[in-house]
Amino acid sequence: VQRCIVHQIRYTTKFVSYKDIKAFMNDLKGVYQAPTLEQAEEGLDRLEEKWGSKYPSSVASWRNNWPQLSAYFKYPYELRRMIYTTNQIENYNRQLRKVTKTRTIFPSDDALFKLLYLATMDITEKWTGRDRDWSKILSQLCIYFEERIEPGDLE
Repeated sequence: VQRCIVHQIRYTTKFVSYKDIKAFMNDLKGVYQAPTLEQAEEGLDRLEEKWGSKYPSSVASWRNNWPQLSAYFKYPYELRRMIYTTNQIENYNRQLRKVTKTRTIFPSDDALFKLLYLATMDITEKWTGRDRDWSKILSQLCIYFEERIEPGDLE
């Protein structure tokens, strides 16, 4: 389980005063942009030392969610850039809900599955962009998820 870094940041900054937000965010970047887990934990310690007394809720949120947030650091930088947010997944789910919300009942489960399948075909047709460094990302995905990726799946 890996929580969304973007949502964690949004929640954290809710408690921070506008006059402190720039300095706080610079210190917070030392946590979520750290190259290794050890450096991220050191950055979290520094963040708590500097801001813990002034914004205890913000720091406590990172501490409480750290077991899930730190899962992000077991992947290399290229993959982290791709998985730091769940916005893409939420966008896909929102588009599926848009298709199903107008219907109150389906004649069968198969009817629902067919509708979701057709909606997915329409949604994925618009996915034409390719991420920078895709070849590096693809090779890392093949290494980390070897048992789940078939040859030709990600071409």
